Amino acid sequence: ESEHVCSKKMGFEKQILIDARGHLLGRLSSIVAKAILSGQRIVIVRCEELNMSGSFYRNKLKYLKYLRLRCNVNPARGPYHFRAPSRILYHTIRGMVPHKTKRGMEALKRLKLYEGMPPPYDKQKRMVVPSALRVLKLKPGRKYCVLGRLSHEVGWKYKDILSTLEQKRKAKSEVYYERKKKLLALRRKAAENTSRQTANIQTELAKYGY
Repeated sequence: ESEHVCSKKMGFEKQILIDARGHLLGRLSSIVAKAILSGQRIVIVRCEELNMSGSFYRNKLKYLKYLRLRCNVNPARGPYHFRAPSRILYHTIRGMVPHKTKRGMEALKRLKLYEGMPPPYDKQKRMVVPSALRVLKLKPGRKYCVLGRLSHEVGWKYKDILSTLEQKRKAKSEVYYERKKKLLALRRKAAENTSRQTANIQTELAKYGY
């Protein structure tokens, strides 16, 4: 799966599609929060593949402590403990945005988060954020855990369904990629076969910078 690179200082584009796989939760959240506040539209897919620094056991204890925070009088008043990876990421980003002001509300409307890779995003170029990648920002040997596993163990019910859908998507993309490679090979061969016939034309075009 080819991926473009999305830098920390993101230039303004119509929409940026980020593949969350292998990114650190907090670092990605801070970069995305700043981008949406500046007016950028962002879509993040594969939220279940996000990483968190610290061992799984430690992060699970932290989440279970968070689950105990509730209104004694009426728990329906909140706080609401979301279990889905996309909602955990949303909650993290929301904490970095002035979400009670009009500016913050508008910023959060520019953000879309998904588990897996639903259409049409499965056929679009995904980006990565180097300044939030675990392989670049977490010291080798340090413990980390995957957000999807944490969510699954605290009540998220769609891990198995999502893994089935992801396998289907990867199988389809593999078929597409093999076909694409064959077509590119044929195109190269055709270009080589016609290179002698078009040599004069190519030299003329080269004079004009083509």
